[in-house]
Amino acid sequence: MFGTVFISLLLLPLVLAPVSLALARLLWTLGAAGMIWFAWVSVLRWMGGGLRLAHASPSWIIPVVGLLDLPLAHAALDLPLASGLLTFALAVGLFFALPLFTLIFARLLISDPLPDPLKPSLLILSAPFTVGSSAYASVTERNDLFGDALFWIGLFLITVILPQLRHLPSCCPFRIGWWAVSFPLAAAAIAGSRHASTAPGLWSVAIALVLLALATLVILGLLARTLVGVAQGELRALSA
Repeated sequence: MFGTVFISLLLLPLVLAPVSLALARLLWTLGAAGMIWFAWVSVLRWMGGGLRLAHASPSWIIPVVGLLDLPLAHAALDLPLASGLLTFALAVGLFFALPLFTLIFARLLISDPLPDPLKPSLLILSAPFTVGSSAYASVTERNDLFGDALFWIGLFLITVILPQLRHLPSCCPFRIGWWAVSFPLAAAAIAGSRHASTAPGLWSVAIALVLLALATLVILGLLARTLVGVAQGELRALSA
């Protein structure tokens, strides 16, 4: 989950650019450098061997998702010299998403179920497709069948995974790890809004609104529960 720090640095420029373009560019540069380094270290470690199928977890997707986040703020930052870097991030991110997803899916099929505290991370499996859809549109500056297909795959995975999380409040005490459901839902809401803007219609707009409402409610709920836990001195337990 350490990669989420770099992902945050890549996404904050989206809201900072109208306020301070220089600061937004600085944060994006730091995030891009850190994310590429983190992805390189992760792939190097995986190829070093010593891991087992039972070790595979959805959090392995984070270095891939992080690379796919590089192009998202491109339009707001106006960095023409970064076009090659964005293509690199999109290509490497999508390339590694396929074997990693296959490996993790195989682990879920034939190995023991994920422990309850790790189950919120299941939703990360949808992120390469929803983030990839937005990244593809940003890099290519067009909306076509491939980008839409990535969005629909991600949406299908969300509809499959969410029912598996319905018993989470009763089987697993709240932990910081529950925040793992937040950024996949936010990524889906962004991709849904983009899809609705390029293919307007009743269904596309309805799906975008549902995804936005779901992401907003979940994030607000996670924030409220975290603040309550901190106020009650549960930080050590929440981080366990």
